[in-house]
Amino acid sequence: MSAAPTWERQDAVAPSLVRRRQTFFELLWMWCLRDVRVRYKQSFLGVLWAILQPLALMVMFTVIFSYLAPVPSGGIPYPLFSYTGVLPWSLFAAMIVAGVPSLAANITLVTKVKMPREIIPVGVALANLADFGVASILFVGMFLFYQITLSWTVLWVIPLLVIQTVLALGVVLLGAALNVIYRDIRFIVPLAMQLWMYASPIIYPVDLVPEQWRLLYFLNPMAATIDGYRRVLLLGVAPDHTALAFALAVSALLFVLGLGVFRKLEPTFADII
Repeated sequence: MSAAPTWERQDAVAPSLVRRRQTFFELLWMWCLRDVRVRYKQSFLGVLWAILQPLALMVMFTVIFSYLAPVPSGGIPYPLFSYTGVLPWSLFAAMIVAGVPSLAANITLVTKVKMPREIIPVGVALANLADFGVASILFVGMFLFYQITLSWTVLWVIPLLVIQTVLALGVVLLGAALNVIYRDIRFIVPLAMQLWMYASPIIYPVDLVPEQWRLLYFLNPMAATIDGYRRVLLLGVAPDHTALAFALAVSALLFVLGLGVFRKLEPTFADII
């Protein structure tokens, strides 16, 4: 029997690839929803925790860096200045803290269920976008209270959010894979995130970084993204294009590295975990 023509084989393969992609995103969506529901199922305050956590950080930073040890904020009210950094940082940190230990926390799924295993850390990480949306309600209220008028530059929020999400997923995939082999990774993550926070312009403006060190400073993608949020939301200007290009490049490289390491180590997960 002669082989089917090439075009027929391609037509047969294409629907299969489409179904696989649909299945992947359906599973990812279901896993995100499951994580959100479990998180608040027996919580007394429910989704209010999504607002209370960044709000508490903002109040603490305002008391310390606005009254006790004043930090310049470029004429912007410090509560608004700090919350513009705290909100995206809280999302970024929550994605990593929740995503890195997710494989070890779901042993049954890893060892007994046949599924793309990257769905577990990615789904757990992306579920935090729900908290980000809820916490943004307070942000809108602060804009109304301080009578801040948004301009067209608010559209830059979307690419900034995409860049920091790609960065977070890269760290999550890399950390989740390594955490299966080296379980002390989960203890390193909180310390690393605390140090990373102070290396990002959350409580201080980028202007405090000496000019000669600023290019090196922007190799931290979160420095460029948080500065970008402040520019587009509070100042009504576009982000620093050079800093944003660095952030995009580093985030993309880290994502590719994380995905590559994850897929290389994935065949060993069931045996090690």
